[in-house]
Amino acid sequence: MTQQHPSRGEHLRTALALAASGVPVLPLRAGKVPFGNCPACADNDCGGRPNMKTPGPCVCTGPCHAWAAATADPEVISSGPWRRAWRTASAVAYHPGGAGLTVVDLDNVDAIAWAREHLPVTQTVPTTRGEHWLYRGAMQSANAVRPGVDIKSTMAYARWLGFGTGTVTALPDAVRALAASKPAPVGPGLPITTVPAPAGGGECRHRTPAFLERGIAMAEQRITDASEAVHATVYRTFLAVLSTHGRCGCLTEGHIARLFTAAQTKGETARHCTDAWTNARTKLGL
Repeated sequence: MTQQHPSRGEHLRTALALAASGVPVLPLRAGKVPFGNCPACADNDCGGRPNMKTPGPCVCTGPCHAWAAATADPEVISSGPWRRAWRTASAVAYHPGGAGLTVVDLDNVDAIAWAREHLPVTQTVPTTRGEHWLYRGAMQSANAVRPGVDIKSTMAYARWLGFGTGTVTALPDAVRALAASKPAPVGPGLPITTVPAPAGGGECRHRTPAFLERGIAMAEQRITDASEAVHATVYRTFLAVLSTHGRCGCLTEGHIARLFTAAQTKGETARHCTDAWTNARTKLGL
C-alpha cells in the first residue's frame, strides 16, 4: 500500500475547515499552480463553470478551471476526483473574491514598506518573499499595479498561508484606485488591434463585458501560471486571444497592455511581447 505524504491529509482538512467558514477552496499542484483541466474540459470545450458566467455550465466533478473550480461544498471537496487531487497537492488555495475578500500581494520588502505608508492596517499574512494584506470586500483583480504589488480578488486565486495577524478591515478606496490607475503599456511600440467589426453591421458578441473580461482574465492567468516554456505559452495565449477577439475590433489598448504586463511580469521583454503579438496576428492573417 502506498503511504500518503503526511501533509496531503492536512491539506484536505484545511480545505474543509475553510469551506465550513464559507471560503471557496481549490488544490494546487507543485509550482503553486492549479490542476489542469480533465480531458472533457480541455480548452474549455465544456463551456466553463457556472461562476465563470459562460454558456454551457460545466458538469465536471473534478478541480478543473483554476480559480473557477473553487468551492465551499464539502461534498465536492471530499469527492473522488478532488480527493485524488488532494493526495498529490502541494498547497491549498482559495478564491478571495468568492469569500468577499481582496488580497494585496506584496512581493518584496520595498512593496511592504510602500503599503505600510499608504494603506490602512489590516490582517497580514507572511509569504515566502513578502506579505498578503487582506481586506473585507471584493474587486476586480489586477497584476503589477505597482512594482511588487498584485491585487487578487475576483477571478483569481491566492495560496492559503494561514490566518496571519491583525483584524481584517474594509477594502479602502486606495486599493481600488490602484487597479483603476494601473499603468497601461509597459514597453514601447505597444500594438493596437484595429481590424474592422464583423461584416453585416451586427453587434459584436465579444463586446459583452463578461465575455471579453473573462477571456482576458483567463489569458492573464494562463501566462501567470506558466512554470516553464514561458515564451511559447505567451505566444499561444496571444494567438488564442486574437483568434477569438481579433477580428471584431473589441480589443482595446488596455486589454493588450494587461496581456503584455502579465508576460513581462514572467520575465518576457517588451520586444518579445511585441514579436509574439505580431507573429500571432500574422499567423491569423490580421
